[in-house]
Amino acid sequence: MVFLHALIWSLLTTSSVGVFTDVNFLKSIKDSLDDPYSYLKASWNFNNNTEGFIYRFSGVEFWSPDENRVLNIQLSDMSLKGQFPRGISDCSSLTGLDLSNNELSGPIQSDISSILPYLTTLKLSSNNFSGEIPKSLANISFLNVLNLDHNQLKGHIPPEIGLLSRLRTFTVADNLLYGPVPNFSYDFPSDSFANNPVLCGKPLEPCKSMSKPSHNIKNRFLLGFVVSAVSVITVFISCYVVWTQRKKRSNKRKQAQQTEEIPHVELLHEESKEV
Repeated sequence: MVFLHALIWSLLTTSSVGVFTDVNFLKSIKDSLDDPYSYLKASWNFNNNTEGFIYRFSGVEFWSPDENRVLNIQLSDMSLKGQFPRGISDCSSLTGLDLSNNELSGPIQSDISSILPYLTTLKLSSNNFSGEIPKSLANISFLNVLNLDHNQLKGHIPPEIGLLSRLRTFTVADNLLYGPVPNFSYDFPSDSFANNPVLCGKPLEPCKSMSKPSHNIKNRFLLGFVVSAVSVITVFISCYVVWTQRKKRSNKRKQAQQTEEIPHVELLHEESKEV
């Protein structure tokens, strides 16, 4: 982890010119969140002009005492409300973000990888985040910890997340996810995926073969065809039976009429002889 931080630090120092401050970015975060118990209000005082005042901000860790570059933000268990703070986009030096156990809602930033490219830890557990897990998380190649459990996230787990080779802690338990679990290079326990509607694949139950649904479709089509054919045949037979019965009755009437006409003809013939 020390080596990783050193590597990230070298990337940050070579990709920026001069020393910049993250004061405005912290102020943006504070302004975007509802703080019902004044945890941030009590500590994040931007009216304080004394030297080094920013270093006394609760939950904020800096890279070094010589500059205001933020390293980690830990704002867990503060009952904060609102959405994922967009102001974080102004802090590209951030490597750790913990917003767990709050009441945050809405989607996770879809472009989070461009906002926070150097994150090693992202903890968003026990909130009310909704929508799908952003595919762009797979582009944050330094991620070691990704906790998304106990939210309202839905859809599939992006398979690209399985390509995060440094990932050692990952949990999406207690969400609304379905589909196959990605192929990770590290074995995560089944608890990391528990209490989702229809997740499948290692370490959970194997996913059903994709061929089975196609067989089911064929079987349903065949069943429908058979039922339709039987219905047509039944209707045809019924009509045929009715037609034959009517024809029989018609023939009987004709025969009866002919039987009645024969004695009448014979009687006329005899009368003509007598005359």
